[in-house]
Amino acid sequence: MKRVLDYYLNEWRSDPSRKSLLIRGARQVGKTFTTRHFAESFANSVEINFEKNPEYGSVFDRDLDPQRIIRDLGLLCNQPIEPGRTLLFLDEIQQVPHALTALRYFSEEMPKLHVIAAGSLIDFVIEEIGIPVGRVDSFTMYPMSFVEFLSAKGKALSIEALTDHDCDQRLPEAVHQILLRDVAEYLAVGGMPEAVQEWIRYGDLKRCSKVHLRLAGTYRQDFMKYSKKHQVKYVDLLFDEVPRFLGKKFVFSRLRGNWRRRELQPALNLLVKAGVAHPVCQTAATGLPLGAEADPERFKTLFLDVGLAESILGFDGSPWILDPIATFVNAGALVESYVGQELLAYFPAHLSAKLHYWHRELRSSNAEVDYVIPAGDMVLPLEVKSGATGHLKSMRIFLESKKEISPYGVRFSSHNFSVLPDLHSYPLYAVCLLAASLNKEVRNGIRSLL
Repeated sequence: MKRVLDYYLNEWRSDPSRKSLLIRGARQVGKTFTTRHFAESFANSVEINFEKNPEYGSVFDRDLDPQRIIRDLGLLCNQPIEPGRTLLFLDEIQQVPHALTALRYFSEEMPKLHVIAAGSLIDFVIEEIGIPVGRVDSFTMYPMSFVEFLSAKGKALSIEALTDHDCDQRLPEAVHQILLRDVAEYLAVGGMPEAVQEWIRYGDLKRCSKVHLRLAGTYRQDFMKYSKKHQVKYVDLLFDEVPRFLGKKFVFSRLRGNWRRRELQPALNLLVKAGVAHPVCQTAATGLPLGAEADPERFKTLFLDVGLAESILGFDGSPWILDPIATFVNAGALVESYVGQELLAYFPAHLSAKLHYWHRELRSSNAEVDYVIPAGDMVLPLEVKSGATGHLKSMRIFLESKKEISPYGVRFSSHNFSVLPDLHSYPLYAVCLLAASLNKEVRNGIRSLL
């Protein structure tokens, strides 16, 4: 299955100032598959999985001399490792911290050798050993986006139509309805590659749910690897609770049971570090960068994947397939989470993706905008409406108070495209179009799927 990350990998390969590359991301989002696919473009590739073959880690114990390391690895694998011709892929590198440290020396002393490292719990090791800034390149991978889902289904024409579309123009209604059904299908299946593959192969949501629950079990097994013994029960609790809070401000006191924030906050931080949960922090949004005015004490949370979240909650995904329009109306939190998941997926791979929302709390009235994102020197407010209708009172309040930096807002809904002076309306399937319009590199990455 093609991924947008393929584009960034090809750009990295030809970059003369390229460093060793670290691919980060939660377990089972496609890091290994994508790297193996990329490796096919090299004359030779050597893959070492430190989880399957822990004995290979001893190569890094003696010293971190790149020449000796590739000699010894070549002998162990019975394959030549030649700079400029070979891709060296070090998978599950978090198992061997010395190998992670060695990446900087590959960059400095053997810059012609293409080295990629990947792992699902890398950030925990980095926190302990550190990696000097600028010595290693880093890409982040997320579950499959909606356009990657379309690509996996063989709908290249739909991707082309979306990326070339002028948002001033409506799509033909028949095309619009087909794409809405595709989004509903994505919301039922989610973006975990194994679940997508199962759906394409069998068209059976029960099989997808089994994949999700098996993946959930794998994530739970990881808790013991990065949590202290007394924290495991809190991490396990939050793994189940975060999906319940999609679209809502996350308040620890509202969780089921009698828990204290001081017990749960470190556990939530662990899930964030593992890539399973993503905070969306409240910001005053009076200017850029948005993070400068973010309040880390006030946040919403996104779960790794909407399909996975639905399976954990025990939701039946069949209404997405049988009656998508009615299901959009009744699933506002999931639709809002889907848009957040899309925004993360289209972030340039080499940048740290962070999302924010805006909230104003007054005695007389509250106002909240689902997401605010940078757009050049502007702040762009985004509202998500799960149906075709919906008031935009909060959006109007935001725009009225921030005219200098926010001349218009964007609504995502089941509406067709439309543009007014202060409101651009995008269908739910067109998050990719907004992302592509704001960043040429992102547009190139999406179009690479063609």
